Amino acid sequence: MFEKVFHLKENQTNIKTECIAGVTTFMTMAYILAVNPSILSSAGMNPTAVLLATCLASFLGTVCMGLMANLPFALSAGMGLNAFFAYTVCGNMGYPWQAALLAVFIEGLIFIILSVTNIREALFNVIPLSLKKAVSVGIGVYIAFIGLQNAGVVVNSDSTLVTIVSFRGDFHTGGICALLAILGILFTAFLYIKHVKGSILIGILATWVLGIICQLTGLYTVNPDAGYNSLLPAFAMTDFSALGDTFGQCFRFDFDGVSIINFIVVIFSFLFVDIFDTLGTLIGVCNKANMLDKEGKLKQIKPALMADAIATSAGAILGTSTTTTFVESSAGVAEGGRTGLTAIVTALLFLISMLFAPIFIAIPSFATAPALVIVGFLMFSSITEIKFTGENMIKAIPAYLCILAMPLFYSISEGISIGIISYVVLHLVSGKAKEVKPLMYILAVLFILKYIFL
Repeated sequence: MFEKVFHLKENQTNIKTECIAGVTTFMTMAYILAVNPSILSSAGMNPTAVLLATCLASFLGTVCMGLMANLPFALSAGMGLNAFFAYTVCGNMGYPWQAALLAVFIEGLIFIILSVTNIREALFNVIPLSLKKAVSVGIGVYIAFIGLQNAGVVVNSDSTLVTIVSFRGDFHTGGICALLAILGILFTAFLYIKHVKGSILIGILATWVLGIICQLTGLYTVNPDAGYNSLLPAFAMTDFSALGDTFGQCFRFDFDGVSIINFIVVIFSFLFVDIFDTLGTLIGVCNKANMLDKEGKLKQIKPALMADAIATSAGAILGTSTTTTFVESSAGVAEGGRTGLTAIVTALLFLISMLFAPIFIAIPSFATAPALVIVGFLMFSSITEIKFTGENMIKAIPAYLCILAMPLFYSISEGISIGIISYVVLHLVSGKAKEVKPLMYILAVLFILKYIFL
């Protein structure tokens, strides 16, 4: 049966190799089960409901990838997209999380339409490569900043806006949490350098355990009124009824007092990042696995994108942010995973993880900070593919502005819009208007109108 469905011999693999690859992929991306509830709960969502929705959406999307495209890739709530959901759409823009879920659902439907047409390629090709790389870099810096902020390493300053925490002041609460986060980052980085499988997940758990030891020895003081709760996990049965707090809530949003134009901008911001994140991940991982043809194309690209799009809309209905293909799938590929059987194994592990929801939910923010910082580093590495000298400066400066805007303006969408506007303007004033594709001008005008009227 496995041979008939997944063509193992044709792909020069076997059941044992595929299973090991599936477990490896899960280990490298299981950190999302701790990080995603932590991020989305800041938007007012029930963290247990978010975890259950994330597990189900990951299971559904990864099964679709395995069966529809026969590729060894896993899907889950995308890093960066969940931050955009919580901190930009629900935070800066003030939308309720139900509205953000609706935007994700609609974005998924648009993605489904694009996945069966050639529009997807047109959108992908119109954005210059330098800006595509800049979006990845900017998101990396942005989520690393969020991780340091959530851990209390970066704090508010009236004179400089942000500064490093005073470790000596309130050492037994904020100070020790910040110190544990820094130690966790260094430990996770060490594991990653040594190519330890599941290094990010191990880093989260090790940081948490170290925090528990600090609590038991009195270095960490529990103070619920100040937001410093007990670090000891609650061993209890998963409350599966919590899923009702988010399931279908995207259809219960009232548009009274909401700008439709602004809401459309939110939808296309989700869509933009999702498209380029997914395509970039697929191309990058497939290239490492020698799955691309002589022309550098992936013949299963349409079913792969369709699986991603279905998972996004389904995840929004369940109650989680955009579900997308994870670059950590490359860990399973490195272990020999070549078919959809790898994805199926990973999907089943996500489903089983629902039983351990209380443990994942209990993980504190300072323990998830190392994951955000290290994943941010992995995304930041794309900066080496942007050329900053000579004639390339006209493309590099907009990329730089895009990267700079995301953490400083606390918004992925602002970075994207500033990058596109500056790219078009600099080409116009430099006499290179013909090098800019017509659709870029349309996007630039739309973003300018957003700043004028919204």
